Amino acid sequence: MQTAPEDPFRMPEERSPRLTPQNIPYQDLPHLVNADGQYLFCRYWKPSGAPRALVFMSHGAGEHCGRYDELAQMLVGLGLLVFAHDHIGHGQSEGERMVVSDFHVFVRDVLQHVDAMQRDHPGLPIFLLGHSMGGAISILTAAERPGHFSGMVLISPLVVANPDSVTLFKVFAAKVLNLVLPNMSLGRIDSSVLSRNKTEVDIYNADPLVCREGVKVCFGIQLLNAVSRVERALPRLTLPFLLLQGSADRLCDSRGAYLLMESAKSQDKTLKIYEGAYHILHKELPEVTGSVFREINSWVSQRTAVAGTGCPP
Repeated sequence: MQTAPEDPFRMPEERSPRLTPQNIPYQDLPHLVNADGQYLFCRYWKPSGAPRALVFMSHGAGEHCGRYDELAQMLVGLGLLVFAHDHIGHGQSEGERMVVSDFHVFVRDVLQHVDAMQRDHPGLPIFLLGHSMGGAISILTAAERPGHFSGMVLISPLVVANPDSVTLFKVFAAKVLNLVLPNMSLGRIDSSVLSRNKTEVDIYNADPLVCREGVKVCFGIQLLNAVSRVERALPRLTLPFLLLQGSADRLCDSRGAYLLMESAKSQDKTLKIYEGAYHILHKELPEVTGSVFREINSWVSQRTAVAGTGCPP
């Protein structure tokens, strides 16, 4: 039986679809291809009318952007277009789980996504929202493009590593191990320190897209690199920002929040500390999470009104 000649112009993705780690063809999902040719799964939350502003949402280590649906829906209610992707090595994006060649890859991919969205929506102000590792990514993204972003919301950002997990000896040991055993696990994230809300911890533990393989030595080194880069970048921050931090956060030390407030050159900067709260403030005890949503809603509403005044219709 004769077969039709193969079309040389057919895209290779059609011949052999690229699959997510969960074996879903990327051609069936919103995605972008980064500078390394890796496929990143994307999410978009769009308002019913024309958007007033854009918000890029950056998730934390080991998780994925789908965990930010409630926050995104709240921002959509303000008339904003929210977009996100799973960082390389996370969720439904390609890459070895929780491995990145250099932390700047995360920043580079965010800027690529931001540029694509701004081409589609010229003239709109753009904001960043980041949690934990995503907070560090957001800070470095803002510092790389001074004056580009209209504001930033940070929830428990990675600015200062927890002193219990980072000592000079441990840093030295990790650097040595990175040379000989880069894929060795340093241990899993203890989910009990993420939130005091047991229901939210159970949801996290049951989420099939959350990575539970443990932090590898090579990824730990990149997180340490990120902390030193963030510290150097803080004086370059001039954009308005809202910073929310739990006092009992055992993953991202609350000292980082005070360092950020002290070092950033921004004139418009707000810090709110939640006494006794853990790491994931947007999934904490109801009174904390309710306050977090109200703070973000109010802050973003005011800043989008200001940012939008100079923008073309």
